[in-house]
Amino acid sequence: MILETGRIVSIEAEGVWVETIQKSACGSCKAEKGCGQSLLHKWDGHSAYIWVLLDGRDPARYTLGDEIQIGIPEEVIAKGSLLVYLVPVISLVVLTALAHNQFAHEGITTLAGLAGLVLGGLIVRWHSWRTRFDRDLQPVLVDEQQPLRFYRPLEQH
Repeated sequence: MILETGRIVSIEAEGVWVETIQKSACGSCKAEKGCGQSLLHKWDGHSAYIWVLLDGRDPARYTLGDEIQIGIPEEVIAKGSLLVYLVPVISLVVLTALAHNQFAHEGITTLAGLAGLVLGGLIVRWHSWRTRFDRDLQPVLVDEQQPLRFYRPLEQH
């Protein structure tokens, strides 16, 4: 689970909006100088607003400006990265190959490649929209009173 600290900017009945500056992994990442996230943060200090479900917690426990910790499972990030990067590239390659085999004209092949890239982006956007309410893909609120458990301790006899 990747943990991030953020500040509550809005409270609603079922969740909170949290403002984060996405730098939690920048210090430990070996690609910091070549990473777009690190460069963007240095350039504009962009904050991200993330919707975090309360999962039955009382919204009255939280106030605007509270700092909370949220967690995102690593597998969600890994699968999301694969989807975001591979789907557009695969659709670009497939449409380029099809256009090259059908027309053998450089201009048409180039346009088909661009169309494949756009199509891949639209597929990613559609998948993102379709899964926007999937609870397994949402960031979770990490309470200090309720520590995360990644394993179940064995009972000793």
